[in-house]
Amino acid sequence: MDKEDKLHFVLGLPYEIESWMDMDEALGRAVDAKKFASKRVMPRWIKLLFDGGVEAGTAIVDPLYPDGHQGIANWTEEEVTELTRKANAQGLTIHIHVMGNKGVSQVVNAFINGGQDEMRNTLVHVRNVNDEDYKRMAEHNIYVTSGVTWHHMPTGAVEVLKTMVPAGQEDKSYPFKSYIDNNIPVSIHSDYPALSGSPDDPFGIMEIAVTGVLWSENGTPWWPEELGTREQTLTAMTINCAKQMFIEEERGSIKTGKYADFLLLNQDVLTCPATEIHSTKPTATYFEGKKVFSM
Repeated sequence: MDKEDKLHFVLGLPYEIESWMDMDEALGRAVDAKKFASKRVMPRWIKLLFDGGVEAGTAIVDPLYPDGHQGIANWTEEEVTELTRKANAQGLTIHIHVMGNKGVSQVVNAFINGGQDEMRNTLVHVRNVNDEDYKRMAEHNIYVTSGVTWHHMPTGAVEVLKTMVPAGQEDKSYPFKSYIDNNIPVSIHSDYPALSGSPDDPFGIMEIAVTGVLWSENGTPWWPEELGTREQTLTAMTINCAKQMFIEEERGSIKTGKYADFLLLNQDVLTCPATEIHSTKPTATYFEGKKVFSM
């Protein structure tokens, strides 16, 4: 936002389709929304909610929850396959919330059987992934948006988690490094305000992705094996976001011919103490080569 209160950003817009809607009618409205597209406004996604949260007991998981119940899927695999086929054919990418490992497998099946690899269909807020699905996601150019801010929690909270998730899934949480290790394009979401008290700025999120700890909290990292390096985190927050939005030839990195979109910071986030990354502040913001903010 500049001093005249004008916003400078690129906005990706998803059209959310619920399972109770008429699929073809809703898809038609999503296709019609493409008429509003410009270089800064991109209505080219469809958002679906496949299942809920593992912790809430509403995800599609295998094995079942400790009390023997199973979450309820909002969509069948066949429905997602059909919608993906129709949406991709119309130039729309599917962006789907899925958190249970069995649900993830079903969505990956749908993307493979109904989708076009070049459309970069995306899983968001993924909490559990079976080992064999990483390879399938990489082979079919399936993208992921990862909730790394869930890597922090107060000390002792993990004991509560064990009473809420299926046996054997306690340590399969929110992957981040596993995507990188398997060459799956991953970006990062904040999950704010759903994860109350967590940061919604890039530097606070980056620190948690690297350390697994929220600076204001007395906690120890959950699942430290899924933490990333600073360089990996920076990539997920820049060029991979641009790739997810199909604008990597224009934005997301510094290169001749691209828009000059960048920040000047008060410290180097790649070399400062890891526990001080969150204190980083922008001193100037450039958007399309124009300084739109300065301290």
